[in-house]
Amino acid sequence: MTTPTAIVRSFYDRLAVGDAPGALGLMAPDIEWITMWHYKVDGRGPERVAEGLFKPLAAEWSSFALVPTEFIAEGNTVVSLGDFTGVHGATGKKAEARYAHVWIVKDGKITHFRQYIDTLAVAEARRS
Repeated sequence: MTTPTAIVRSFYDRLAVGDAPGALGLMAPDIEWITMWHYKVDGRGPERVAEGLFKPLAAEWSSFALVPTEFIAEGNTVVSLGDFTGVHGATGKKAEARYAHVWIVKDGKITHFRQYIDTLAVAEARRS
């Protein structure tokens, strides 16, 4: 049986190699995705995450990475702590922002996601 932590790790691993469809495939059909920054996911489902987050993120940043450094798990809940790094496509500035992600995994699928991130570090990289 795959653990919730293994599923969350797999999500990061798939994103790291550019496998967005594989990352989306780990999500429940009615996933709830909540972010703290200017990207907003309206509604539920992997297709909403792709439209509201993955596509605009890839369009705005010339490169970016999410690198988890720690996982804390209890039951179906996994918290990952880590670093977002990216180079903004328009400004060329680099962002280095710490994050905390809270994941809920049920029946082998990610059902809920909440993001907490250093929004000031991201905003400064976006500023001309």
